[in-house]
Amino acid sequence: MSTDGVEVERPTRERAAIGEDGRSRDRSRPALPDPLPMSVVDAHCHLDIADGEDGNWLGAAEAIKLASSVGVTRIVQVGCDLPGALWAVEAAQQYPNLIAGVALHPNEAPRLQAAGELDNALAEIERLAKSSDKVRVIGETGLDYYRTGEDGRAAQHESFAAHIDLAKRLDKTLMIHDRDAHDDILAILDREGVPDRLVMHCFSGDTEFARECVNRGAFLSFAGVVTFKNAQSLRDALAVTPLDRVLVETDAPYLTPSPHRGQPNASYLIPHTVRKMAGVLNISVAELCGALSDNADRAFGGSW
Repeated sequence: MSTDGVEVERPTRERAAIGEDGRSRDRSRPALPDPLPMSVVDAHCHLDIADGEDGNWLGAAEAIKLASSVGVTRIVQVGCDLPGALWAVEAAQQYPNLIAGVALHPNEAPRLQAAGELDNALAEIERLAKSSDKVRVIGETGLDYYRTGEDGRAAQHESFAAHIDLAKRLDKTLMIHDRDAHDDILAILDREGVPDRLVMHCFSGDTEFARECVNRGAFLSFAGVVTFKNAQSLRDALAVTPLDRVLVETDAPYLTPSPHRGQPNASYLIPHTVRKMAGVLNISVAELCGALSDNADRAFGGSW
């Protein structure tokens, strides 16, 4: 494996201080929540992206320590561009709590194709996927029609299909990013064939889409959005998802759960999301924690 020059002691990039609404965000870090009664897995995190006052970065070692203190003892670190993928592989080698995901985010695909670099970038993702047993995930890949217009969709489709093929050939978990593209996600999965392990990252669909994904063997991973006041349709989707197909994630530093929406997110804030999910599912927090941990083992090819 060659990740020479990758420094996990520094971030790969920084989250913008201005939100999508055009306003400055509160970048102060939320306090630690009460610990969970049993350990769970953060099924999708970006430890390499800085967010905080004046760009302050919550380093990987500290982020892992804080998460463990509240019961989030394992993390899936996801790289969604080449620098992030390199970082994820190296971090997973250094920290036993982590496994890595490597991929090109769908919004990367049109840019890379326009520069004539998509094929080379996909080849590098394959090299990284083969470089370590700690790389368990091909993702996040998929489709994003929110930020990419119709002229970029062909490149996204090509990249998504290549990632599906890679996950199947290497027996890795496929992790899907889906924004405003539900029908095409299902169509491409059906055309290319569903891998043995499939995770819908930051699930954003309704009850019908949840059932369609579960019917294809997917695990549905719910982020802090499920705690938002305006997310009743997402809570309805969670309510119809079988307990053995549910995961929880942060997508940190994004999608911070209530009551800290808009502030920097981190794995240590997952207890807020877990407690909300337990209420929606009408089960105890301890029962949900047990299911989330068991599901993560199955979703990601065993414990770590």
